[in-house]
Amino acid sequence: MVLMSNAAQRAIAYLQSPKAIRDRCGQLYSLAQQGKLSHFRLNAERLAPTADYVLAVMRENYPALDIPIHSRWRHFSAGNIDRVAELDQALASLDPRDRTRAKVDLAIISVLLDAGAGTTWRYQEVATGQTFDRSEGLAVASFRMFCEGYFSSDPTQPLQADAEALEHLTEVALADGFQVSEDNPLVGLEGRLSLMQALGRSLRQHSDIFGTGPARPGNLVDYCLQQAQGNTLPAPLILRTILLGMGSIWPGRIEMLGVNLGDVWVHSALTGDQLADGGLVPFHKLSQWLTYSLMEPLQELGVTVSEVDQLTGLAEYRNGGLCLDLGLLELRDPTIAQSPQPPGSEVIVEWRALTVSALDAIANEIRKTLGYTPTEFPLANVLEGGTWAAGRKIAKEKRPNGAPPLQIASDGTVF
Repeated sequence: MVLMSNAAQRAIAYLQSPKAIRDRCGQLYSLAQQGKLSHFRLNAERLAPTADYVLAVMRENYPALDIPIHSRWRHFSAGNIDRVAELDQALASLDPRDRTRAKVDLAIISVLLDAGAGTTWRYQEVATGQTFDRSEGLAVASFRMFCEGYFSSDPTQPLQADAEALEHLTEVALADGFQVSEDNPLVGLEGRLSLMQALGRSLRQHSDIFGTGPARPGNLVDYCLQQAQGNTLPAPLILRTILLGMGSIWPGRIEMLGVNLGDVWVHSALTGDQLADGGLVPFHKLSQWLTYSLMEPLQELGVTVSEVDQLTGLAEYRNGGLCLDLGLLELRDPTIAQSPQPPGSEVIVEWRALTVSALDAIANEIRKTLGYTPTEFPLANVLEGGTWAAGRKIAKEKRPNGAPPLQIASDGTVF
């Protein structure tokens, strides 16, 4: 029994690592190269044209290729408004660590609220009069809600998120903040509320990471600084901390020894001992997106984040849509695209896994064209420049509403 427990613990640690994401997705990608997957074909001859399309978008967005890393902070500048400067001004009286805690509070809340919004939802920003949709809309809405104290239980400290406020957040308040109405529906509102409430409970349960006075997402800063070696913190360790501290918030996921594995799913093409990770495919999309998004606040505090390229590309519908729309991936049965697929369906798991490996392949092609090394041109820059923007562009070219090529039955907690 002890040996089994030790094996399970090793399997859990492995499945929570970016190495496992690359390994398991790579196995499915290899099967696709051999034509052995049930739902998708891989058209290798489309890799170079796909990379060329992404590079053209990168040059359009960043002519000098001075691309920042892929993170939530980019979306806070939607509409060419420097909202981060506004936040910095509001936080100016705080000491550096308190400023970082506040920014981490904001990043964590905003990323966890950043699942697919649907094709009809819009957010009109009162301060600017501008209207935003999709990820930018969710970013601006969550930014304004944070600044207005929606996630703080202390009226004198609105620029924070804490366990008490999150646990007692109501659907009415969340709908109000996101301007939801019958004419402006937001996909997965109930799922987002449950996620916020579960986050509040998780903050209390993991006081070693999130503190007690009060328990805040931003107190993760102190935990990370304790883990740093010589002021250097590996990105995979940030991811591991997020998964340890927030793993329990994900609804309806696979558990191992009572541990919620989060964004981990099953594919029948990967066989083996299930306890030792056979058949399981991890993605940790929102957790990796969060890891990328925590890097900048930590760097502002003087922390060096290392091993960033160990993180993977994000298994979400913009990156995946890019691969489908440009023909790098092809559905064996095109009729599948006509009906919504749940996140746990083998179609979606296969699509996401192939996307992760395809992003590495696209990045390598772009580096070859530019004559750069992975160190000189990390995956995080390729994503930002990049595949996500290219996925959105090609979607708008192919479909008037810019929807992804596959319909996803989102619950507001995966994409």
